[in-house]
Amino acid sequence: MKTLILELQEQNKKLQQQITSLQEQVELLKNGRKSKTSSTPPSHDYSRSNQRSLRKQSNRKTGGQIGHEGTTLHMKEIPDEIVEYRPDYCNQCGAILNSEEYKMVSRKQEIVLPPVVPKYIEHRSYTCTCGVCGGITTGESPEYLKANVQYGPPIAALVGYLSVRQYLPYKRIAEFMNSFFTLPISEGTIDNMIAGLTRKAEPIYREIKSRVEQSSVVGGDETGIKINGKKAWLWTFQTQFLTFLVASMTRGYETISNVFQNGFPISVYVSDCLPAQLKIQTLAKQICISHLLRELNNFIDVFNCGWSEKLKQLFQEAILLKSELHPDDYLSPNEKVNSIRKRLDRLLDEPSFDKHKKVQTFIKRLNKHNGSILTFLYHQKVPPDNNGSERSIRNAKVKMKVSGGFKSYEGAYRFAVLRSYIDTTVKNSQDVFNALCLLAMSPAAE
Repeated sequence: MKTLILELQEQNKKLQQQITSLQEQVELLKNGRKSKTSSTPPSHDYSRSNQRSLRKQSNRKTGGQIGHEGTTLHMKEIPDEIVEYRPDYCNQCGAILNSEEYKMVSRKQEIVLPPVVPKYIEHRSYTCTCGVCGGITTGESPEYLKANVQYGPPIAALVGYLSVRQYLPYKRIAEFMNSFFTLPISEGTIDNMIAGLTRKAEPIYREIKSRVEQSSVVGGDETGIKINGKKAWLWTFQTQFLTFLVASMTRGYETISNVFQNGFPISVYVSDCLPAQLKIQTLAKQICISHLLRELNNFIDVFNCGWSEKLKQLFQEAILLKSELHPDDYLSPNEKVNSIRKRLDRLLDEPSFDKHKKVQTFIKRLNKHNGSILTFLYHQKVPPDNNGSERSIRNAKVKMKVSGGFKSYEGAYRFAVLRSYIDTTVKNSQDVFNALCLLAMSPAAE
């Protein structure tokens, strides 16, 4: 009997340990693994209503703030059309009114869109024989005119704009063109236009890649996409003024090594903690602090971890200090920066045996990449987060939601090329549609 009791006690102890472990996993699923407390995408949130922003709540009311310049419509000095409303009879006695007594009492303008109809431009080339030497000279039409009848560059630019900038699928683009412009463009023609724009953009795409390689600060990230129903990835390598996107079937390091064989030897590389990202050869690295803060929020919510509270406060102080530093502060050691550096080292050196295993794993990761945590405090142009990279590929998720995915790798490649061109245009404060018109009118790459 005594032996049986001991066996049952041991069995009960193991069951209690299993229950505790399962309860922790349930808490992580319910409260922890959310887009605001981890790298989990919003679509995978267990309870999306529990999302919490990393930003602290202010005391300001929602809406426009004091001093904010509002915008309003202004009247056109010379309107395109005038509609006048003159009464014919007196509404008091019914007498006919004298036209000489009219006095304008109000003016109102409305803005409307006129019907847009296709414009057919006929290009005629003529030859002429020289009266001096007898030579025959022919007037040359624009190089982009290949067929007897074809759609002009602005139409191809609009198709590219709707597909890559506004993320519409081919079927809805065809519907839009027919409804608004009475142009019955087929999906095949739309595909040919996208292909033509891609060929013309490829030299610029390669130039963007070259300039990214030569930049002092580069951000990198990746996101999942669908190609022919299979999981694939869209990678971004971007700077303040450039975006270079790459479609790939893998999330591994081979994608980076195939595109950037030498890595970024003269760049500070900003990314999350994906091993493939951290494997890149660089001058220095900066781990995204926003990602770390989300994980710390996770530990605070689920494990009530005091150590995580202290590290979170340190990161927030470091980000605030970054906004206060002047250019001269990066030229020599800064006392405040050194203080934060020492506090971080002390926190990472604290014994971790009493912490949850997930927190222990987190601490080991930070110790492994300790030299890449506060890089932004030593380099003026290095941000503390990787938000710029996330913004540059967030559009791919919108494309997936609206269009459903890419039918082939070629389609994903075209999106990467044209989206790189468009995003770079936006970063340089250029008009996207005008830029696409210029691209459509340019000669195709050899």
